[in-house]
Amino acid sequence: MDQMSFGDSEYASKRKRTRREVFLAEMEQVIPWTILLNLIEPVYPKAGNGRRPYPLKVMLKIHLMQNWFGLSDPAMEEALYEIASMRQFASLSLTKPIPDETTILNFRRLLETYELGADILARVNGYLSRKGLMLKRGTMVDATIIAAPSSTKNAGGEPEMHQTKKGNEWFFGMKAHIGVDVDSGLVHTVTTTAANEADVNEAEYLLHGKESVVYADAGYTGADKHSSRRGLDWQIARRRSSVKAMPEGRQKRAIEKAEKRKASIRARVEHPFRVVKRQFGYVKVRFKGLAKNTAQILTLFALSNLWMARKRLLAMTGELRPKVA
Repeated sequence: MDQMSFGDSEYASKRKRTRREVFLAEMEQVIPWTILLNLIEPVYPKAGNGRRPYPLKVMLKIHLMQNWFGLSDPAMEEALYEIASMRQFASLSLTKPIPDETTILNFRRLLETYELGADILARVNGYLSRKGLMLKRGTMVDATIIAAPSSTKNAGGEPEMHQTKKGNEWFFGMKAHIGVDVDSGLVHTVTTTAANEADVNEAEYLLHGKESVVYADAGYTGADKHSSRRGLDWQIARRRSSVKAMPEGRQKRAIEKAEKRKASIRARVEHPFRVVKRQFGYVKVRFKGLAKNTAQILTLFALSNLWMARKRLLAMTGELRPKVA
């Protein structure tokens, strides 16, 4: 057994479990580690070619914590030294070397180079489907703006980030478009564009091909006419102004009732955005360019699916949810 440092020993003897510890304990149980490790292992550096690499699972856990807690590479390295619960989750100890910020950066770039973000989302969704948690009978589509600092503007050529007006406010950045399973509320498809791209233009790419009904807000008006799919039931919200302009009467009340029903179903599409933006704190892009930010966004939505399904997954494994003292 490896010798524990004084800090790790002191941590192991404490009684109260923090919210971070509970979160990490839950995610340790629900993440399909073998599936993700088998995906990355073929491209991960092997021992014998230069400095011996850290175990793949250690680096994957560090990468996931970066996404959960919104940490830069230097901040992640410091957190591993300062926060015992994060060291324990990554199976590290102060008595042995801790990955530095360059090692953490290189692992992130490895995933970006081989474009593994989309595969991570696909593998996680395949795992959830096999567990019966993603039925794919219907799809909800929506988009959210992710802000970017003005420094991300390109010096020349077509900018990858762009400004757009929403309501009476201007925003600069990108959009994350998602297709969400109606039954489970889990994300099955993600695309990204500059912020000025119309939502309706991405609707076709957010369908997995097996759904029979699609729910969308008024920003997707006309998507049914532009879609190459035939036989789909497009439940697109009417524009509020058009409903208000109708004369009072039975027809208006019937339409308002139908719109309320569509809105009650469509409301679940906001849940993944809440997890990514509020739970994981992803409210502003960290990198320049769509490609790098897309890789992170794909990973974040894969993790949000596991977070939202965690109680059902824990129940399947017979694990009780850890409680905060």
